[in-house]
Parts: sequence; structure tokens; C-alpha cells
Amino acid sequence: MAADQLDLNLLRVFDALLQEGSVTAASERLHLSIPATSRALGRLRRAMNDPILVRAGRGMAPTPFALRTAPRVRSLLDEAAALISADRTIPIAELKRTFTIRINDGVAATLATAAVDATAALAPNVTLRFVAEGSESPEALRDGSVDLDIGAGEVTAPDIRSALLYREQMVGIVRAAGPLGRHRRPTLRQLSRHAHVSASRRGRARGPLDDALEAAGLQRHVAAVVPTYAVAILLVSSSAYVGLVPQRLAEQYAPTLGIRWFPLPAELPEIEVRLLWHARLDADPAQRWLRETIRTALGKAGNQAAGNCVFTSD
Repeated sequence: MAADQLDLNLLRVFDALLQEGSVTAASERLHLSIPATSRALGRLRRAMNDPILVRAGRGMAPTPFALRTAPRVRSLLDEAAALISADRTIPIAELKRTFTIRINDGVAATLATAAVDATAALAPNVTLRFVAEGSESPEALRDGSVDLDIGAGEVTAPDIRSALLYREQMVGIVRAAGPLGRHRRPTLRQLSRHAHVSASRRGRARGPLDDALEAAGLQRHVAAVVPTYAVAILLVSSSAYVGLVPQRLAEQYAPTLGIRWFPLPAELPEIEVRLLWHARLDADPAQRWLRETIRTALGKAGNQAAGNCVFTSD
């Protein structure tokens, strides 16, 4: 079978096999029989001159070729779906699709639940697949391995679309029962007297707070550097360390973890959290619906967090 005989149906089988990792699961996803899916895999192997999936223990593992090809196939399927459904309304309740969302961990902790609940209420057959940031490269959006990117910063590439979700402030957190727990608004000097934990995916111990401390003739000691805000907030909850996390994260989890949060006594740069997607998905009604659903869910989650906030100033 020649490669030019590949059709969209075979590419859909390829995509399902790579996402599910088994013929049985892929057949269920595609509503095909197992024999029909096996035959399609055989056709794919002949057309692509590659095994696609090989036995690995009790399961199946994709070949290097399949892993390299999967994002391009996903991108082709997305473009085909956008072409077919352009300028059409789609029955959201009948939508069956998996959306892959790359997301910052601090945002995920406050957004994921609201986004999943809002999506499931309207489209019960949609799956939101959250993946952690590995890099901010737009290539994953271009090749279709990531549908949406949610995080800080902005990509200036002309083929990447961007929408501001919200602006975020960093706040300080301490254990409520710890040495700084009784201070509603610790001063820079008070903060510099206690060890800090820094959350940095790149392993950085220094940040904007250090510049503010230096300007005041002070410095801090960073006792630990952890890869995520989630680890930082857990570490602070069981220690005397000071941490810095996004305000929404502190508002949502501080009461449960016995943590007190407070505005920092310094003007630190505001963080812009943005939604990013590739231009080819502008016209995709399913993607447009998902983007709007996430923005709406995020607004409701933010309002709820603000309503639950118990911080009071001196």
C-alpha cells in the first residue's frame, strides 16, 4: 500500500492508537471493532513502513517514528476538522474530543477543577488532558501536540494567538502557627530574618524580591529551591520558611493548609497569565468553545476565591 493512499480515517486510527497505546482502547475510542482496528493498524504499518506500536511488557509502546509523526498527524486532523466545521455550529453535548492543555502548575492548582467541571457539565464526552510545562516553545502549538497553553508571559510569534486571562500578584506565605504567622504585614526586615523557599522550574534561587531587599540594604537566605508552587506551599505549611506564590493559589489553599498569606512590602512585577493557541485553530468551533468555557470558568473561580478571602490588614 503506497503512502499516498492514506486517508483521514487511517490517520484517525493512528492518532487514537498513539493516544491510547493499545488496539483495544483505540477501538473503543473510535467505536470500531477490535479486528477492524487491527486491520487498520496493519494498513498503517504497510503505508508508513514502520511497526507504529511494538510489544513492551504487557502493553504496547510507540516507535520513535510514530512519536515523531504523531504531532503532525494531530495537526492535520485539527486542520481537517476546522475546514469541515468552519462557520458551522456544533452540538457541544455530542462533542467527543481530547484537548491537551499545557499549563503552569500555579495556574493548574486554581483553574483545573473549575475548567474540568465547566467542560463536563456541557460536554461530558470531552477530556481535558493537562500536561506540565517543559518549555515555553510554541512548537508544541504548531505541531498540534498541545492545543492550548496557559501560563505567564507572551509569545510574539505571528502564528500564535494570545488572550489575557488575568493579572496576578505574588504574595508571601508563612505557616500560621510559625514565627511570622502573627504578623499581618511583615516588613522587608522581618522577611529577611527568616529562611525562604523558592519555587522555580529552572532551579533559580534569586528573584525580584531579592532586588527589593538589596535596594533596602537587606538580603535573604534561600534554604530550599523546589520545582513547583505546589511543593513550595506544602513545604511552608510544615516549616518556618517564607514562600512566594501566586495570590489565587494562596487564597484557595492557605486556610486548608494552615497558612497565612500577606501582600509583600515591595512592588514586584505583575504577572500576566495568558491563553495561547495556534492560528489554524481560530476557526475551529470546538476550540473556540473551549477557550470561552475556560475564560468563563476562570472568572467564576476568581470571584469565588475573592468571596472566600479572609485576609484583613492591620
